[in-house]
Amino acid sequence: MCTAQEDSSPQGEMYFILTEKSSFGTKNSLQAGTLCCISEEDYLQNVSNETLCPLPLKVTLLEGLNADVQRTVDVNSLQPLRKEQAALLLAVPDVVMRLNYFLQRTTLDNALQARVGQQVLVQLDQKRVPGTIRYIGKIQNCIHLASVYFGVELQGPGEGRGRTDGSYGGTRHFKCDKKCGLFLPFHKLQFVNAGDRQQKKEMKQCKDALPVKPGDKVGFYLCETLHQGTALIISKEGSQWIVEVSPDEGPKDDLVKIPMDAIIKEELLSTVLESDCSLEQSFAIYDEKDARDQDVSSARPSALGVNSMVQIFLNKGSPVSGIIRWIGTLPTSNSLMAGVELDEDKGVTDGSLFGKQYFSCPPQRGIFVKLQCCQPDVRFQSEASTLRPELGLPSCSGLEHSEVLENSPPLRNGLAENVLHGRMKGIQGHCNSCYIDAALFSLFSCTSVLDSMLFKPSQPPDDHIQMILRNEIVNPLRRRGFVSAKSVMKLRHQLTEESQCPSFSTAEKDPEEFLNLIMHHILRIEPLLKLQSRGQKEQECYCYQIFIEKQEELVLPDVQQLLEHSFLSADLKLLEIPSCFIIQMPRFGKEYKMFNKITPSLELDITDLLFDSPRECIICGDLATQECPECFRDKTFAAAGLKQYCDQCSAQTHMHYRRKMHKLQKLKCPVEFQMSTRHRGSSRVPRETMELFAVLCIETSHYVSFVKYGPEKEHWMFFDSMADRHGDENGYNIPTVTLCPEVAKYLESPVAELAVQRPREMDGVAKRLFCDAYMYLYQSRKMALYK
Repeated sequence: MCTAQEDSSPQGEMYFILTEKSSFGTKNSLQAGTLCCISEEDYLQNVSNETLCPLPLKVTLLEGLNADVQRTVDVNSLQPLRKEQAALLLAVPDVVMRLNYFLQRTTLDNALQARVGQQVLVQLDQKRVPGTIRYIGKIQNCIHLASVYFGVELQGPGEGRGRTDGSYGGTRHFKCDKKCGLFLPFHKLQFVNAGDRQQKKEMKQCKDALPVKPGDKVGFYLCETLHQGTALIISKEGSQWIVEVSPDEGPKDDLVKIPMDAIIKEELLSTVLESDCSLEQSFAIYDEKDARDQDVSSARPSALGVNSMVQIFLNKGSPVSGIIRWIGTLPTSNSLMAGVELDEDKGVTDGSLFGKQYFSCPPQRGIFVKLQCCQPDVRFQSEASTLRPELGLPSCSGLEHSEVLENSPPLRNGLAENVLHGRMKGIQGHCNSCYIDAALFSLFSCTSVLDSMLFKPSQPPDDHIQMILRNEIVNPLRRRGFVSAKSVMKLRHQLTEESQCPSFSTAEKDPEEFLNLIMHHILRIEPLLKLQSRGQKEQECYCYQIFIEKQEELVLPDVQQLLEHSFLSADLKLLEIPSCFIIQMPRFGKEYKMFNKITPSLELDITDLLFDSPRECIICGDLATQECPECFRDKTFAAAGLKQYCDQCSAQTHMHYRRKMHKLQKLKCPVEFQMSTRHRGSSRVPRETMELFAVLCIETSHYVSFVKYGPEKEHWMFFDSMADRHGDENGYNIPTVTLCPEVAKYLESPVAELAVQRPREMDGVAKRLFCDAYMYLYQSRKMALYK
């Protein structure tokens, strides 16, 4: 990027502008506004501060045909200029206009502070169009002083109306598309946001987040009449953002100031013009009075109210959807208005208008529309007319009310099959929600291990999130077997506010992001895992990510093997038995998997993973006193299980020449256990195990889950929140829960047979469980009683 260049003028010169017409000592008078210079030495020799009478002073003219010509002028008619001022003024050809800009100073001062990259407006064909400064400096050489011009790249409606690609006189000063550049004197520009640099920086940061940018085609209306134009200037007056718009009709130089809240964005403009609801019907009419709220419950169409999920049909086939956050009237309109938080960044406000906050939502998500233009979002309807019998969908009976205040236990065995199995069962997906749908279904449908999240005493402002989770998701799931998408979307909107991350309500996330947010930051439940690496500080977490190097010998590993390898490589131990153990598999992103298949371990033995806990000698079964990490990798021993020994067995094992150099680690055993073994005459160590209750899987960026709903080996069900769909863009997803007893057949298959089993030939959905596992969820029923 180019900046101002140095000219070749002599050093030590002083610059002046004539503020009066001068004809001193010459027949040809000089006009006011003429620029000239003189050497500092000559000036000091000829001017005496004590002299009151006008003195003749010989100066050198700087412009046009008279450049480098010397003339005599009245010294009292001269006003001194800084070199930078003179270079800018020299680019203004008309001397009268030049003098005016010198006397007014504002535009000249703004030009002096201008920087490359700054936004400006350019006068072009009687209209102002937006542009960006790409170059400041001379475009031709001069003996004394070169004029300074601004190289501007035209944007928006000015594109293609320039005269250059950034070149002048065969020299490339900046780069832009053909006919998108101009070289202009400062008076042809309107400098936007000139002034304090820090203020400009802050304003730019704020503007980058605004929904409307200079050059955008926008809509607005005055006196209830639709107008269109181009946004030129965006500024802030107090706490209110103002857009100065050049209307397509009317006086060309008149800019109309419109509050940002009342501007319709370019992508919505065409749909507004063609919609059944006119702009007058669709968008609020604003003025500076306070809005008048009123009780409008009797006048609401379609029984819509606050928190209703709605669609706004600005054009046929092109609706925007959202949730009503506010209902009332606005200053100059008697119509009932709705403040809607949109699902996407297609709004113009954060719920405020003229400095008054009507509701709260992320920036660019809020919009005010007439309530009559809102329609219930058919994707979330549970009425019989919406759920078509030919699709096998249930009637609306029992589904009208999303809240269930009566707490329900998890579903097990036959009851789980009766309540959960079928179409339009489980949790309805919408807008990239599969990560949260699968996680919630896995955690709460058939187990109570994390019900503390639902009933743990919580304090404002987070208690409402717990109530949504308990009364609008978990209880309806356990009682009716169905949760509407609007309940999950309501939870996601609250998570968005708590995390200040707008993508939580629209973007695809990973389950661990959701779990960490709601468990740690919102509900603040005690960490599920407490870990310690030898000699290191205690670590706490909610999910454990397995990290291991590729093990060639692990052709078809199970979860037990992967967990032991990971703990051993990181030298980790569990400080206590967890009630819930959430384990993420060794995969990176949604594509790369370290293993083609992983066998679910229905029972996870964590006895040897506990810190300072009694352990059993793998040879004789007595109390172990030493552990050998290197024996863990010795192929002579069993593939699974950490290797620990009593003193006698350790000595015998390490007599072998290949194991003599192994480094043993001393094990500690609680004194209480040693005393109890002496009392009962046995040193047998009790095993601490956890049972698998759910598995989250991912394939092609879509999360699903398997849930173990009973004790029998066939008691598996498969859940997909978006298994089917009714309708196209304006339709809704059909969540489905299917029974998958075929999983048991593969869990019982020999490892060698399962390793060569082709995934596409596996029955039912079993392939998803073995090939696409992302996260395993284990529970300890014993510890769940205490945590």
